[in-house]
Amino acid sequence: MYRTSTCGELRLSDAGKEVTLAGWVQRSRKMGGMTFVDLRDRYGITQLVFNEADDATLCGDANKLGREYCIQVNGIVSERQSKNSKIPTGDIEIIAKGLKVLSPSLTPPFTIEDNTDGGDDLRMKYRYLDLRREAVRKNLELRHRMTILIRNFLDSQKFMEVETPILIGSTPEGARDFVVPSRMNPGQFYALPQSPQTLKQLLMVAGFDRYFQIAKCFRDEDLRADRQPEFTQIDCEMSFVDQDDVINLFEEMARHLFREIRGVELPKLDQMTWHEAMKRFGSDKPDLRFGMEFVELMDDLKGTGSFSVFDEAAYIGGIVVPGCADYSRKQLNELTDFVKRPQVGAHGLVFIKYNADGTVKSSIDKFYTAEQLQKVKETTGAKDGDLVLILSGDNANKTRIQLCSLRLEMGDRLGLRDKNVFKCLWIVDFPLFEWSDEEQRLMATHHPFTMPNPDDIPLLDEHPEQVRAKAYDFVCNGIEVGGGSLRIHDTQLQEKMFEVLGFTPERAEAQFGFLMNAFKYGAPPHAGLAFGLDRFVSILAGLDSIRDCIAFPKNNSGRDVMLDAPSMIDQKQLDELEIKLDLKL
Repeated sequence: MYRTSTCGELRLSDAGKEVTLAGWVQRSRKMGGMTFVDLRDRYGITQLVFNEADDATLCGDANKLGREYCIQVNGIVSERQSKNSKIPTGDIEIIAKGLKVLSPSLTPPFTIEDNTDGGDDLRMKYRYLDLRREAVRKNLELRHRMTILIRNFLDSQKFMEVETPILIGSTPEGARDFVVPSRMNPGQFYALPQSPQTLKQLLMVAGFDRYFQIAKCFRDEDLRADRQPEFTQIDCEMSFVDQDDVINLFEEMARHLFREIRGVELPKLDQMTWHEAMKRFGSDKPDLRFGMEFVELMDDLKGTGSFSVFDEAAYIGGIVVPGCADYSRKQLNELTDFVKRPQVGAHGLVFIKYNADGTVKSSIDKFYTAEQLQKVKETTGAKDGDLVLILSGDNANKTRIQLCSLRLEMGDRLGLRDKNVFKCLWIVDFPLFEWSDEEQRLMATHHPFTMPNPDDIPLLDEHPEQVRAKAYDFVCNGIEVGGGSLRIHDTQLQEKMFEVLGFTPERAEAQFGFLMNAFKYGAPPHAGLAFGLDRFVSILAGLDSIRDCIAFPKNNSGRDVMLDAPSMIDQKQLDELEIKLDLKL
């Protein structure tokens, strides 16, 4: 065997044993006639000792070792004189008796340490080296442990894991598809699944009752910290259930994961309607780790002074930032610049400082009397020493979303978004449809198979924008971790949905005829939910980006800089596919 022990398991009780270890050289130090080498593998680090007085040749070989050399060493476990309490093996060392270089290494492009000197691009290019770092590896170990816990939990609830195809038909309703040309069917294309949505519904028609899959999904979207072109879902579907059945079961799964991974007991989770979440926080995924709830100020500020910006606004809202009345002009200018960024899109920012000495200073002093500003203080519940930040606009929801960005920015600045605190809830009663400026039509908020709230079905013809969905999202710390809905299982209602979405009967048949036909054969009531595994792991690991819990992620341009993908393909391959490129450079 290459090794009898790993680099993380030997203890003082093993003293005197002859062992063989294998791994990578973390670092080496020469002190007098002694050479000390830290040997690392997936399980930990063990110190090796080479003594020139005992074996000069062996010690000389050890002195030639460089960082990341892959080596095999045999020797005797001995009590360490200068113990290291920072590592589990810090009480022992190996007195080396033999050394074999299994593979030499070039000098790595960055240090394989927790606090590495490698930037993001460099580490992604050499991701196989980055994965040797404990800080990265432990994220993948946590991900592995979570998937085991998830599989065991769902198995105990009688769920059956079923794989679904990766090469499917394109369904443009939603995000952009990644498409794959078919050589055997020239001019035709497969699509990679954005999710197994229709396939898992077909499994319910097939009578499988409870399905799950740790499923790869693909969406050709612009990227950000919590998005990748390929990602992983914990995809689930159930038959003969209502909304509460689904929420209760998967809340229990979430509770199980938090308990086992972080030792945190989640309480019974609150449910908040979409409208309430937007009104109070300007987001359908509110971060409840801190306050600063929105206060509407239309009655206090619209038409009560001489400030035309407020007089013309459809919405005026503010947040109280506790203890920040001492913010400097520079700090306030920074916040104004923040809300004016294209990503936020506000035209400006109004502040009111309720100073600790009882005085008031505001950017709208000249437009409102002291009494009117005192009324705002009463409405917002601000105290002396607090800062009130106000945004306004001609579109209420748009302005609330802008105010949400400001609220989260202040939460970050004040250190209120603690990654070791977890606040979860369910958002329910989403709108069934949302308006798309790009498409200039109503789109399904989730997908076309979402069940309308039965109470709202009469509104589908005249006021579809008022129809609520039987849909639910699991939100944690301001992140949408998962979501799902009851599904339409009635063919006529599904046809009505397609009609409202602007599908012709021919287009609906072409894209979803297989599902519609399946529903004619006794489709059961069914519902489902999908958690984003990458997001869930990143929350429990306390990460800023899902990239850090994916073995080989893409960068923000959707590129794999290690494999240099995507890339051009040979003309021969294009010829076989009968594809001719006409690039618009």
